[in-house]
Amino acid sequence: MFTKDFDFDLPKELIAQYPSAERGNDRLLVLNRRTGALTDAVFSDLPDFLPPDCLMVFNNTKVRHARLYARTGSGEAEFLLIEPLDEGFVWKTIVKRAKRQREGKEYIFDDGTRAVLIPPPSPNAAETDCKYIRFDRCIDDRWLEANGHIPLPPYIKRGDTDEDAERYQTVYAKNTGSVAAPTAGLHFTEPILQELDKRHIARTAVTLHVGLGTFLPVRTEVVEEHTMHSEKFFISDETAAAVEEAHRAGKTILAVGTTSVRTLESAWKSDTQQLSRGMHATDIFIYPGFRFGLTGALLTNFHTPQSSLVMLVSAFAGRDNIFAAYRHAIEKKYRFFSYGDAMLIL
Repeated sequence: MFTKDFDFDLPKELIAQYPSAERGNDRLLVLNRRTGALTDAVFSDLPDFLPPDCLMVFNNTKVRHARLYARTGSGEAEFLLIEPLDEGFVWKTIVKRAKRQREGKEYIFDDGTRAVLIPPPSPNAAETDCKYIRFDRCIDDRWLEANGHIPLPPYIKRGDTDEDAERYQTVYAKNTGSVAAPTAGLHFTEPILQELDKRHIARTAVTLHVGLGTFLPVRTEVVEEHTMHSEKFFISDETAAAVEEAHRAGKTILAVGTTSVRTLESAWKSDTQQLSRGMHATDIFIYPGFRFGLTGALLTNFHTPQSSLVMLVSAFAGRDNIFAAYRHAIEKKYRFFSYGDAMLIL
């Protein structure tokens, strides 16, 4: 299977640069994966399309203010902090124009904090896409809230604003740790969640902290040769029990976002029909041919060409169905990617 088989042409004007005027005021494309039928709708109509006996599984991760700008002796540098090590003094990071930034180089941030690039803390920690930076103080989420920026993805060609601090978070975000939003959840509003409750549509939550595994591109020509970066996830006893009970009862388990899919499918033990509880890590790579153990429906956004995410939705709904839906969405001028419209696959 070739990566190029998941490519498609997308007009640049369909890449959403800003969120919709009001949260939840987005379009919704509904795909029946068994028939290929498509229905154009709006997101506020979502409850009308959901199976009455479904269990919705949300990802309640919260996005860090993980983008930092620093001064150097030769100009400026930009960092995306991925995850902390050594109690927050050392962080794994992506550095923009990384070839110019070498180990031993020093940086000064706006509040006077200093940092230096260091070698990987262990041979196993060396990664192609990442470097390691040591700060002269503990960098925690309180410091990042005050000094960092919302890490908008690179296809959004602008700086972050105060609006992004609100709109690039889900309304139910709880556990801080992501460097990108679980974007399918960005459409939900409190009134929509209340409507789900009125209709007795059950919901629960997992936590997967979105990192490199979700958003790094597939660089191999052959799909099967791609390796995912590991991401941490957490499943509570309460959530695991709810999912297991729904599965035993034959209910539809609807994953809100690809990160929820990857969490559920990583944690599911088919031999015991149980979910792994607690904190774990996953590098699961889902592409056509994958056998889903739990996921029965999926709410997601429209994904970038040749990405692991478009491969995941192709695995779930069939590549032909997905690409027919994407052609329809392009023709109807749906908005794509993080701040774009939504797609419900049943």
